Parts: sequence; structure tokens; C-alpha cells
Amino acid sequence: MLRHLDARARLLVALVPGLALGTLALNLALPPEHALHVPTYAISLLGKYLCYALLALSVGLVWGYGGILSLGHGAFFALGGYAMGMYLMRQIGSRGVYGHPTLPDFMVFLNWQELPWYWYGFDQFWFAAIMVLLVPGALAFVAGWLAFRSRVTGVYLSILTQAMTYALMLAFFRNDMGFGGNNGLTDFKDILGFNIQAQETRAALFFASAVALALGLAVAAILVNSRFGKVLVAIRDAESRARFLGYRVEHYKLLVFVLSACMAGVAGALYVPQVGIINPSEFAPANSIEIVIWVAVGGRGTLLGPVLGAFLVNFAKTWLTGAMPELWLFALGGLFIAVTLLLPKGLVGLAAQIRLKRGRLPSSHRVPAAG
Repeated sequence: MLRHLDARARLLVALVPGLALGTLALNLALPPEHALHVPTYAISLLGKYLCYALLALSVGLVWGYGGILSLGHGAFFALGGYAMGMYLMRQIGSRGVYGHPTLPDFMVFLNWQELPWYWYGFDQFWFAAIMVLLVPGALAFVAGWLAFRSRVTGVYLSILTQAMTYALMLAFFRNDMGFGGNNGLTDFKDILGFNIQAQETRAALFFASAVALALGLAVAAILVNSRFGKVLVAIRDAESRARFLGYRVEHYKLLVFVLSACMAGVAGALYVPQVGIINPSEFAPANSIEIVIWVAVGGRGTLLGPVLGAFLVNFAKTWLTGAMPELWLFALGGLFIAVTLLLPKGLVGLAAQIRLKRGRLPSSHRVPAAG
């Protein structure tokens, strides 16, 4: 796969797992009293950031290169998380509060008599892994096919994806859906037979998140640098002209939309065992809007931008919610306004923007619009 990447993309793909290995070495090899020791809680926090980065990359792929402003990727993230959560719940078995060998505790509490049919197979990891990709991908295929063949674009498509996310949130809040209602799925014990709270398991999940992000970057780089990617950018910049030239625009949009949904599902699946819970709040429309802010801050129309934006915004969120929790939402809104007005290319395009203003950037090297 790496031989199909250019030098910059190859470096970025190799850098992510390399930095993850270095961080793990500081966590596992050094004693806690050492100045360079990385505590286990920080490993879990960085693992969350890696999952968010993969989620942001999935949105950046469809928005930055396809011109599809999706406000529903939080739904794909949550569905992937629920698929993994169902597997983790089936691993609890009789160790739950009520000691039932098959039914999760919330089903026993709600007087369910048997396991619903859609929970079958989730006692096997391979089945859950397939569902992590299949369920978000299938939803994206159905929603995308209906929207793109009807030529729904722009703000109307954004509203459609937002409505889809909100409808799923309301559905998953219901106890009779069989997904834990308001409380969701939690109290996980094992993953692949390993204690989910063990330091080694945390380290493995962190590294798996880094590998998933590296693979996502590689797939995205290959896609955008291929002929398909060039056509996708042409559709973003001039959809009617691309149609006139004979390209099946809806097919290009549908493929990249489904691919990005699968990436978001993988991010959700890796996120759940690291945070220990999945509930309907992950479907909240505000979450999908926040993902778009990550991409805008980092720089849309790039691969590094969404990753950088996800890390920086979530680090700021972690710090501000501890230091000034009442100001976080105002800071997030102000950040989005400032980026929109002052940094239209995001942080990644800041250097090029400065050189352009100083007249040092030749016109042939100016950053193109991201749509």
C-alpha cells in the first residue's frame, strides 16, 4: 500500500504508529516516578484523540474533497460504537449484576425473556467487526443513494444528514429498542479474553487506534491522489460541469460517502472499549457539528488538517472543561467564527496564507479552494 503514496503521505502514515510506539515505551518501560513517564490515564485520553482524529478524517474526506458537508457522521461513529458495545456486553455473561448467562443486565431489569434476534452473533468478535463496517456503511449507502440520485446538495443535504442523526438518537433513547435506552451499554469486562481495565490492554487499544488512523490516512491518500480523487475534486468545484462531461456524479459521491461512514464506524468501535460506555448521547446533533469544527480548524481539503484539528480542539476542550467549564461552549463557537473569518484554509494553510499575503508565494503554488 505504501508504494502508492507520495513522500509526504508516506511520512505521515509512518509517523502516527511511530509516535504511538514511543508514547507506549514511555508508559510501559519507565517507572511512574520518572519525569518522562506517561501515565496510563494519558494513554486512554490520547487513544480517544486518535479515534476522534480518524472520525475527523472521515468527515474531511467527504467535505474537503467531495464538497459534501455531512452533519450526520456522529451517527456512523455511534453505530460502530454500539456494534462493539454489543460484543463487549455479550462477553460479560454471568458476571453481570443479575448473573444471567445470556441477557445483559438492562434486559433482565426490563424483564426481557430472551435475547433479541439482532443480538445474535455478537458473542463472536469477527461478527462484531463485520457489523462495525456493515451497519454504518449500509446506512450511508441508503441515505446517500436516495439523496445523491435526487441531486440533494448543499445545505439541504446537511439538514438531511442532521435529521437522520437526530432520529436515530430519539430511537436509541427508547428502552424497547433493546440497546440500553438512556444508559446505553457499559460495565464491560473483557475484549478478546483480556481484561479491559488492564494497563496492557489499554496500551494495545491505544496502538490499535494509531494503526487504524494510519491505515485511514493511507486509504484516503491513495484515493485522493488517484484518478477517482481528481474527478471527486472536480465534482466538488463544478458538479454541473462534471455531469456535462459524462461522469456519474452520484456514483462518485456515494462511494466516498460510504467509505467515510465505514471509517467513522471503525473510530467508534475503537472508542468504546477505551471510554467504557456507549449511549444515545453520541448521536446528538451537536457532536456532528463539532466534528465539522475540528476539520475547519485543521484545514479542509487536506489529510493532515482534520487530524491536527481533532487533536488541538479536543486538547483545548479537555483543558477548558477542567479549568473553565462554563466557558467551553463559548470558546468553541468563537474558535469556529475566528477560523471561518481569519483562517479559511485552517491551521494547515496558515503558512501558505501568510506567504501569499507577503507576496512570496507564486500563483502556481497557491492553495486551491476546498469547495
